[in-house]
Amino acid sequence: MNEQPSPNGSRRTRFGLILTLVGFIVFLIGAKPALFNLDRSPVIGFLQIAVFLVGLAMICIGGYISAASLWNGYTRTIAADIGLRLVATGYLFAVTAGMADVFGIGSEQWPEVPFFGVLQATGVIIGEATIAIGFLLMIPFRVSKKEHQEPPKIMIQSS
Repeated sequence: MNEQPSPNGSRRTRFGLILTLVGFIVFLIGAKPALFNLDRSPVIGFLQIAVFLVGLAMICIGGYISAASLWNGYTRTIAADIGLRLVATGYLFAVTAGMADVFGIGSEQWPEVPFFGVLQATGVIIGEATIAIGFLLMIPFRVSKKEHQEPPKIMIQSS
């Protein structure tokens, strides 16, 4: 059975890239609101952390849609499957590090004002690096078409 790429693969790629771009803008609004004249406080608070984590989620989902559409009609490799799990693990790590104070594992206890410190920023960066490695593994560098072939027939001659 031949697997043929479907004609809507480029549409999915485009949608994934647009979602990734929108997610990047949302991420920037949360991480650096001064770029959009939205800065109201000198510290990074709960709302900013939540917004940049939502933006990061949109980047991950859009990137997954785009990367999955590159495999359209072909069998994914184990490395691509591991890459998907690394993206999810990296996002989970970034959320845990970013919301550490809210979850009660950070330096400040909720309901105090969450403090986004050096350790939390390092944790988010490690999560983002894990996401990037996962996306690199999801790229189809060598795509081989998996075709269903019948086994070769062996001819036995009788004498």
